[in-house]
Amino acid sequence: MSVVPLVFTSGWASGINAYAVVLLLGLLGRFGGADSVPPTLERTDVLIAAAVLFLCEAVADKIPYVDSVWDVIHTVIRPIAGATIGALLAGQDPGSLGEVAAGAMGGTTALISHGIKASLRMAINTSPEPASNIIASITEDLSVAGLVTLAIFHPWLAASAAAVLILVGALLVWFAVSRIRRFLVRRRERKADRAAAHQPVPAAGDGSGATRVPY
Repeated sequence: MSVVPLVFTSGWASGINAYAVVLLLGLLGRFGGADSVPPTLERTDVLIAAAVLFLCEAVADKIPYVDSVWDVIHTVIRPIAGATIGALLAGQDPGSLGEVAAGAMGGTTALISHGIKASLRMAINTSPEPASNIIASITEDLSVAGLVTLAIFHPWLAASAAAVLILVGALLVWFAVSRIRRFLVRRRERKADRAAAHQPVPAAGDGSGATRVPY
């Protein structure tokens, strides 16, 4: 069971930024002496590819609407990355958790966290200023870096923090969706009121059947 919290945390982090997870785990395994990291992630070509893609995501993730397009593209990529990393981690600890089960856990957790991230980003994009996107992106990157590093040394503590973040994220999504829904309802009501206010009032004798009221 020792690999379970690491798989769970890496799955959560993969749903936020899969390239950062690969890069961090590879660096920790290669230079930090982390025995739980599979050698595949420590390869030079893997680290270079992860670094380049991480830089691309670091830019795209901070631009309004571009971040949502990027999230749509990664709806498949992030869960697959979470499942692959989970299976590789399980292979490092034979007998603790089957690779298929670890892959399913990592992929499912990545899909959940990705859904939360994408939903919150869509809600943030309703705001016209870009500062909120930048702040959200930096916060996500720092959270991924912190929890992945913590998971290497204190896996259960990191997994607990990841579980709390999933719960908080789900509550924020519910709150954001309800706020957006109320905003759309109010906007439709205002449009209907403006349309009614600009409708011409028919005069008597114009064939509309209206009756002039004597004064």
